[in-house]
Amino acid sequence: MNEPLLTLRVARKQAATERICTLELEALPGQTLPPFSPGAHLELHLAEGLVRQYSLVNAPAESQLYRLGVLLDPQSRGGSRAVHEAVQPGQTLQVRGPRNHFELAPAARHHLLLAGGIGITPLLSMAQHLASPAQQGSGASFSLHYAARSRAQAAYLERLAEPDLAAQVHHHFDDGPPEQRLDLGALLAQPEPGNHVYVCGPQGFIEATLAAARGARWPEEQLHYEYFGASVQAQAGDTGFEIELARSGKTVWVAPDCSAADALTEAGVPLMTACLQGVCGTCLTPVLAGQPDHRDAYLSAEEKAANQQFLPCCSRSLSARLVLDL
Repeated sequence: MNEPLLTLRVARKQAATERICTLELEALPGQTLPPFSPGAHLELHLAEGLVRQYSLVNAPAESQLYRLGVLLDPQSRGGSRAVHEAVQPGQTLQVRGPRNHFELAPAARHHLLLAGGIGITPLLSMAQHLASPAQQGSGASFSLHYAARSRAQAAYLERLAEPDLAAQVHHHFDDGPPEQRLDLGALLAQPEPGNHVYVCGPQGFIEATLAAARGARWPEEQLHYEYFGASVQAQAGDTGFEIELARSGKTVWVAPDCSAADALTEAGVPLMTACLQGVCGTCLTPVLAGQPDHRDAYLSAEEKAANQQFLPCCSRSLSARLVLDL
């Protein structure tokens, strides 16, 4: 999490749909862009201290630019609105990354890509990579299913219709004929060794996909997912708890109506945060003792069960005290 900030130029900005815009970022003269792998994202540092992550849409072979797709969220806390309304071609942005928590499985025989709405962005990067000439000898196949409310709200349809992708792409529109709608139960009914599922999109879409896959007994290691946003809400019965900082011995009180991240920040403890929704992993912190109350969408079930780390932006404690490696 300690990569230096890059200063990049906004080379182009255009509408992909009424609510999705595409940004193209390029290196300044004399600089080169760090390489990225399909499924990666960038962390944009916007005005007024806003930090947000957006997935890279383009294929890694396009090494001269980073292309991002950004949905204008009606409940925007400032990030997507700043991109849509304030960011303009020619200006510079500070960026950290690329980072990737959504990698393609290297030994997969078949990649099943499931995109819901704006979730198309990392999966389009994956599809372009898998369709590239460099991957043709790998022996791995792929298919991409793209679900959207309507064709008008679906982004990057022209790219998906190009010859290298078209045969592997299946569209599912909520306002279309019933026979073309996405049937997750049928699609995921038969798990097979070597087949891997990748899903990205709204929380409900991801949870429905994972429920269908787990109901059909897909092995957990064959399921890969990335949330764009998750609901973080106070729960009835939330109580306060103590955080002990192992390196200094200092104790910080977390009130019932305060997040652990806010309490640590107010106490002067350096803590890097970004999404504040338990999605990106930026604030991931080692736990030395105590039992976290995991409320994030970042850690796997196995990682949560191990109780060796938690995300203070959204998670709390089931024990009276958590001891953190801070």
